[in-house]
Amino acid sequence: MAATKRSSGGRKYGKAAGKSVKSAMKRRKSGTLKRGKAGHGGKVTSRKQAIAIGLSEAREKGAKVPSRKRSTKRGTAKRGTGKRGTAKRSSAKRSTARKSTARKSTARKSTASKSTARKSSARKSTARKTSARKSSRSRSS
Repeated sequence: MAATKRSSGGRKYGKAAGKSVKSAMKRRKSGTLKRGKAGHGGKVTSRKQAIAIGLSEAREKGAKVPSRKRSTKRGTAKRGTGKRGTAKRSSAKRSTARKSTARKSTARKSTASKSTARKSSARKSTARKTSARKSSRSRSS
């Protein structure tokens, strides 16, 4: 594996990382590289996946490997603020999507308001009970 250099001059990946990737590539070619925990996911045929497996093995051994790029979950990725390209949604799809999200949000709001109303009424009733107890104690003494 050719060592990729940083702008500062140091190596990005250590030699041990290169060795583990090389061994993973050999295992892929021979058909013994397996995916998943305990190798129950089947054979690996993709070059990229073999490299990823080699790098993860190197990380486990403690070799010099940069940390992984954290991927965002689908749908939560932030969209660019610039102009959109040619791929535009139809207005019908957009309006139905808005309606469904509006329904969901109103349903959430209503359930939230109900629960807060219950809590406040429970607080009021307990306050009434305690004040009644205090007044009865003061009358008896």
